[in-house]
Formats: sequence, structure tokens, C-alpha cells
Amino acid sequence: MAGRAPQGVWISGDRTLGRFAVVAARFNEPISKKLADGAVAALEAGGVPGTQIETHWVPGSFELPQAALALARTRRYAGIVGVGVVIRGETPHFDFVAGEAARGLSSVALTTGVPVSFGVITALTEAQAWERAGGSVGHRGEEAARAALEMAVWKRELRSRTRGTSRRRD
Repeated sequence: MAGRAPQGVWISGDRTLGRFAVVAARFNEPISKKLADGAVAALEAGGVPGTQIETHWVPGSFELPQAALALARTRRYAGIVGVGVVIRGETPHFDFVAGEAARGLSSVALTTGVPVSFGVITALTEAQAWERAGGSVGHRGEEAARAALEMAVWKRELRSRTRGTSRRRD
């Protein structure tokens, strides 16, 4: 059953995290634009100044991981939010695109250490996609932005705790 993502820790007023990128897929652009706008608004509401947020557009959800990897490798971003829309058609193409987008974005986060969140809607119909872009089932762009923000804060706190501890040498 679909539902809203947990709210998690909401960080407000913290302007020391650094830059964030939103990478958005142009395929199904009207819905993707709503996701990208929601991601930017959630980052701003979470304390990231608009001047510290960049939006980058790519052709489709399959290209999100490549763009996220290029951005992460610059080491200029505290977090990256990937948003897009994949709607099931009459062929298995949906499964490949959705699966590779999820796997690829996860791989970017794991290999670079930069928090990368998954705000890609995978839906059976366009109506379902709209419901997940600010309708009754939530807003996947906002949710993904909050996840990236929370992970960036978590990583910063982890770094500050490990700096304060000394390593014991045997």
C-alpha cells in the first residue's frame, strides 16, 4: 500500500551544510517539474538558502545516476536529490528504467559517500504519478529532499563525533 514517507528529523535554520543539487528527468516533464520544485522548496524550508541549490535537467530517469555521479565527484555538494517519473507502459521498458535509476542512484551514494536520495515516482498510470507529486499520496520530491538533507546532517554529525575521538594504537 502506498503512503506518505515518514517526516524524520526536520532541520531548520542550518545554513552551514553547503550546496545541494536537484537532478530532474525531463521525461513526463510536467510531473517532474512539480517534483523538482517541491524538492527545492523542501530544501529551502529545511534551511538551505536558494543560492545554495542548483537544479540540473537530464533527458530521463535512466540518466539520473550518470548526472548524480558527475555532480558527486565534484565534491561540491552536501547532498543530491534525484527526481523523475516512470509510468508503466505496454512493454517491460518500465522495469529496466525504474530499476536502473534506483540502482544507479544508490550506487552513486555508496561509492562517493555523498547523500543521494531517490525521488523517482514509479507508477502504473499518469493519475497515480500525479497523486505522488503533491496529491493524496504525498510528494516524492519533497520527501527525497528531506531525506538528502537529513543524511547530510547525519554525515556532518558523524564526522564531528569521530574527530573528537582518539584512536587507540596497540
